[in-house]
Amino acid sequence: MGRQQAKALSQKLAQTRFEHIYTSPIPRAVETAQLLAEALQLPLRLEPALIEYDCGELEGRSDPQSWEIHQQFVYDWFNGLQRDKCPPGGETFYDIQTRMQAFLETLAHSHPQKDSHLLCVSHGGTLAFGLPELLQNISFNFSRQNIPAHTDLIIAEYSPEGWLCAQWGQTSYK
Repeated sequence: MGRQQAKALSQKLAQTRFEHIYTSPIPRAVETAQLLAEALQLPLRLEPALIEYDCGELEGRSDPQSWEIHQQFVYDWFNGLQRDKCPPGGETFYDIQTRMQAFLETLAHSHPQKDSHLLCVSHGGTLAFGLPELLQNISFNFSRQNIPAHTDLIIAEYSPEGWLCAQWGQTSYK
């Protein structure tokens, strides 16, 4: 299913001229990015900032107690609570925001041309926690209600005033 989604996405994106694809180093993201890079004939760069957020000791666990702990962090973070807390050994909400902000700043400075198009392959949790408010017109309430699905597009545009969201999944801001 994932390969079919990536192929369909590459066809949808074929009319846009991209300069690079940045991808999370997590294998499932790399596989998607490789399919896109091949189809769009683009160079691929691994980007640690795009990795899924670190759940620490909860990573890889599927028992009811771990899901309950994880869901409490998700609830708290989306509601502005305990953003300085995380599962043992994991990342805090602020850690996710800090790395995404640094990545966006790097993109803005390393690709200053207004018409540069860059494709990034990341993960729903990282995007849902890392982009709201960094994209000036996206709130956490909106993000909570619109967690990115596989191969959803989030289109962000940079100007000297900051980053704005032009599209988040099926919602367009143009």
